[in-house]
Amino acid sequence: MKKFRKVLDGLTTSSPGGTIGSPSCGSAAGTPTAAPTPKDIDVQETLVSENFQLCKTVRHGFPYQPTALAFDPVQKLLAIGSRSGGVRILGRPGVDCYCQHESGAAVLQLQFLINEGALVTACADDTLHLWNLRQRRPAILHSLKFNRERITFCHLPFQSKWLYVGTERGNTHIVNIESFILSGYVIMWNKAIELSTKTHPGPVVHLSDSPKDEGKLLIGFESGTVVQWDLRVKKADFRIYYDEAIHSVGWHHEGKQFMCSHSDGSLTMWNLRNTTKPFQVTFPHGKIQKDGRKESCKPILKVEYKTSRNSEPFIIFSGGLSYDKAGRRPTLTIMHGKAITVLEMDYPIVEFMALCETPYNNEVQEPYAVVVLLEKDLIVVDLTQSNFPVFENPYPMDIHESPVTCTAYFAECPPDIIPILYSIGAKHKKTGYSQKEWPVSGGTWTLGSHTYPEIIITGHADGSIKFWDASAITLQMLYKLKTSKVFEKPKVGEGRAAELVEEDPFAVQMVSWCPKSRIFCVVGISSHIILYRFSKYDANTQIVSLELRLQCESEDVNSPSENENTPCFSEPGSHSPQPHQQPASPGSGTLEGIKDSIPYLKVKDRVVRVPPGYQAELVIQLLWTDGDPPQQITSLDINSAYGLLAFGNCNGLAVVDYLQKTILLCMSTLDLYGTADPYQRLTRSPRRNRQSTSGLTELSDNQQSIDMERSKSPTSDHVNGHCTSPTSQPCSAGKPRIPMGQEGPRLTRRGPGRPPFRKAQSAACMEISLPVSHTEESRENSFSRSRSSSVSSIDRDTKEAITTLQFGESYGRKSDAQPTPCLWVGTSLGVVLLIPMSIPTEQEERMEESVTIGPSGTVMMLKGSVLRFGFLDCMGAHIQSPYEVWRDLNAPEDPDRPRRRKLVNFSPSSSQDACGEGHLAVVCSERQAKVFLMPSQSCLFVHNITESSFVLRADIVSVSNSVCLACFCANGHVMTLSLPSLRPLMDVNYLPMTDMRIARTFCFTNGGQALYLSSPTEIQRVTYSQEMCDNLQEMLGELFTPTETPEAQNRGFLKGFFGGNANTFDREELFGEAAAGKASRSLAQHIPGQVGMEGMKVAASGVVGDLARARIALDERGQRLGELEDRTALMMTSAETFSKHAHELMLKCKDKKWYQF
Repeated sequence: MKKFRKVLDGLTTSSPGGTIGSPSCGSAAGTPTAAPTPKDIDVQETLVSENFQLCKTVRHGFPYQPTALAFDPVQKLLAIGSRSGGVRILGRPGVDCYCQHESGAAVLQLQFLINEGALVTACADDTLHLWNLRQRRPAILHSLKFNRERITFCHLPFQSKWLYVGTERGNTHIVNIESFILSGYVIMWNKAIELSTKTHPGPVVHLSDSPKDEGKLLIGFESGTVVQWDLRVKKADFRIYYDEAIHSVGWHHEGKQFMCSHSDGSLTMWNLRNTTKPFQVTFPHGKIQKDGRKESCKPILKVEYKTSRNSEPFIIFSGGLSYDKAGRRPTLTIMHGKAITVLEMDYPIVEFMALCETPYNNEVQEPYAVVVLLEKDLIVVDLTQSNFPVFENPYPMDIHESPVTCTAYFAECPPDIIPILYSIGAKHKKTGYSQKEWPVSGGTWTLGSHTYPEIIITGHADGSIKFWDASAITLQMLYKLKTSKVFEKPKVGEGRAAELVEEDPFAVQMVSWCPKSRIFCVVGISSHIILYRFSKYDANTQIVSLELRLQCESEDVNSPSENENTPCFSEPGSHSPQPHQQPASPGSGTLEGIKDSIPYLKVKDRVVRVPPGYQAELVIQLLWTDGDPPQQITSLDINSAYGLLAFGNCNGLAVVDYLQKTILLCMSTLDLYGTADPYQRLTRSPRRNRQSTSGLTELSDNQQSIDMERSKSPTSDHVNGHCTSPTSQPCSAGKPRIPMGQEGPRLTRRGPGRPPFRKAQSAACMEISLPVSHTEESRENSFSRSRSSSVSSIDRDTKEAITTLQFGESYGRKSDAQPTPCLWVGTSLGVVLLIPMSIPTEQEERMEESVTIGPSGTVMMLKGSVLRFGFLDCMGAHIQSPYEVWRDLNAPEDPDRPRRRKLVNFSPSSSQDACGEGHLAVVCSERQAKVFLMPSQSCLFVHNITESSFVLRADIVSVSNSVCLACFCANGHVMTLSLPSLRPLMDVNYLPMTDMRIARTFCFTNGGQALYLSSPTEIQRVTYSQEMCDNLQEMLGELFTPTETPEAQNRGFLKGFFGGNANTFDREELFGEAAAGKASRSLAQHIPGQVGMEGMKVAASGVVGDLARARIALDERGQRLGELEDRTALMMTSAETFSKHAHELMLKCKDKKWYQF
């Protein structure tokens, strides 16, 4: 047990430029006050550094920018390669593995060692890698780097250990899979073609062995040349020269004919008996024009020619459409007999592959499905039904259906929430899928013992919300909510939404969810908030709309007669479409003033039928001010026990009673201080030119203000970038209305100028409100917009934004004896404000009497924008926020059991009989973390988290039956601090380069877990708990399952006799070092993997594995025998030497007396 004692006889106000590590904090009025001496705080901290380890757990979603596809027909595993060097291996639901090449080079091609538990990848850096799939986390066994030639195509025959590699120069090399050493056998391009040919045939685009004879290799060159090479006699059997470029080749299983796809949209059929010309040329999508000529068609990029026992062969190809229509969707064509089916795809086709019953290429293929890899989707088509339905995809491949704009992660949810969300979401699932089981069914996965209910929520650019079941490191869609249904459809080109938020007016900016009360709140980019309640019943409801104007008055000084107006207007209304009577404001009589009363979006003002699930109850919208749009909402908190919702932006704070549908508070940030403002405000002239740029260079002579500015983080002005967006305007808006009290005119808030580059960099790293950029170009554009907006805001006034809010039971004043409902407010200048509230306790009173709110004047200071609040009792346990137990308001009335509000309150005093009154408040900012003792407001502990960077995300989380503070910094560091002592427990440089997407989506949760959007289409989950890292192997699925290789069909006597001597082909005899010699060392470099020989022992199996194991065993036995022989010889030599020296010593000392020694 560690004992912490902090005795403070007096608290002195810490100026903004004071020492960072000073434990002092600001008092209410900014003057020194005497504080009661806190008693001893005894907290047993159980967390140590050994409890933490950071590692990736699992990646969900569609592989970003896919490039390659492969399938193991025996193991039933699917592999997808990506442009960033990633490889996703998929099996049955729960079997999902992600591998990453360290080089980051794009994956060009994938080849499974069928039923061997291994995978070969060919990358754009001309390197081949062999992956071992016989472990839960695959690892590279060998790598082979080509130095002088570029890899273009690879082919690995079934049950062969020799890989054919085609290059850009037109050469074909052969690699031994077991040793990953290049064979001396090379098929040079000038030997493959005729000597009379004057032009280079181009890169190798196809390699395949003949189904009739494995000793014959078919080589396709890009120019249209096809060569069948006899591997035994090392010469060409035939050569085909065609005018059109070749893209792919497909064999008939008998090996007597093959089909080629060409760049002019044609398919050619070739017979091996006569290779002078194709016996069939077809243009599947080419029509004959009026002048008798064929239409020009697009290239057919790939064709597969698969035979079936009971029907005509399947000819499947992509591309080949005519050029006559612009903007046609990508297609996959299936030709089956005389029937031609064209399947239109939503995205361009990257690769496709027919799934067949047999792995042998010389048997009837019997295709049963086609896997189609699109740029942003994965589709499997059922070929066994005439209408070719698609299979229902069990993987979460539609995370990016609309770009993800925010995420939330909830661990240890109530166990009943997942089944009920799934049951409601299942009613809205699409139909028309194939009734057969998903064909990718490899691997094994079982529900581990270390699982608990987890939910991930994603917000999207189209306004949709998706709830995902994330239990047991899987991801499954539960429920989808469309927030756009609350509003009328905006007319194109009309309204303010069209002017400023043209593409995504409903984009979700942030969400707040209470799993226990099932209250859900959504903040949209159009400065709107939607409150949802959950119900298992459908209902007819009319959505209540509240409109308010939240502005900060800062430009001019009005006459005293105008000072009676409040700084901010609140206009509660029953329904949004009707304009309201407003207080007189500048420009209210003009057209702009009329437009100011119209919000961004129009809420439906009629009774609507809502289905079961989350049903909208209240919509809050911010209004325009003097022709400027409202600032985007930067912070939000909702509490079901209090029935209150609080939100803030760059201008101020608003509190709404969603039970009574009234606005309780709407104030600018400056007015929240009252007389407790800790800053000395700078005086300004009544009028100033709006276009003046003096703000860039203007500095105060007051040293306190200068020090204050130095202590601020780069993002102090704009709350982690919330206020910077393509649609946001500078914070200065409206005409000022500054009250004057006895102390005279209040000084307007203004921050000194600062270098614009730091601000622009901060906004780029911290952009929260922007939707995911669709392209790299748009991301750059969004950065430039953010930068320009930030710089222009410096020209005007620097606002103090509300960065975080937290409801909870606390002590609003030092003199409070009992905790009361409070609202903790954190600002971008590092100021913490406490606002106590008086809330009626009885249900009847709560619905009739109003809630009273009044700022207490309590002010505490930190360095940098405040990011997170948390509360601990005096024993160090986390205090949860009070909540209301969920009740279905649409359920039928039960006279015996009336529905009443049931509140669960975690009051700090309820569990502290032993340690008395009070609790600990944890406050984390961009630079600092502090722990205060309430109600004395004594700063017990302080820790400077970072000096060179700033914190992006922070949260109080539970790990190993204790709590800690987890932080993610802009420089990529993930840190954890103990509570309450703020001891550093972990500091890992996890993400060396961060971008806006990670900054927007990174979030922590309980159980030592976190997630972020690793790409626009993928969610990466990580853990920082040592316990979960230890149990991760148990939670992951097994990729390899021992399976018997299907036996080859009996070919019969006649087929075996006349079908050639394919079974007698010995590749080892041809390609081995004894026959082919060694390859040039400068051609390729072998790089051993981390697993080494032990890993290869595990990877080897089957026919190849038996040979490999036998050879390894012989080598090891010979090596051991050689070592034993060497040791024996060494011992004999040592014994002879010892005998010789002993004899010499005896002769030397033989005649000496004893005293001569």
